[in-house]
Amino acid sequence: MKKYIVSMVIAATSLSASAQKSSQVDTLLVTTIPEMHCSGCEERIKENIRFVKGVKSIQTSVPEQKVTIIYQKNKAKYEDFVKAFGRIGYEIEQR
Repeated sequence: MKKYIVSMVIAATSLSASAQKSSQVDTLLVTTIPEMHCSGCEERIKENIRFVKGVKSIQTSVPEQKVTIIYQKNKAKYEDFVKAFGRIGYEIEQR
């Protein structure tokens, strides 16, 4: 019985650790080239970049010329965002 309980505790611990690992999020802060100049630019970015796998949220700011993306780092990498922005006519620079 003790072996069974110990086995269950070990299994639960390892499952919990792997679940935490897979849900780790990261923040990417970029500026766009050309610069955003209106709310239409912001919406275009939000509507298209949300399709990159792992994206949790996108915040844009025309006055500060920044785009903040919260994403799961095990599902997306910087190059994925470069490609996604490129498809809608922007280059990005990491801040």
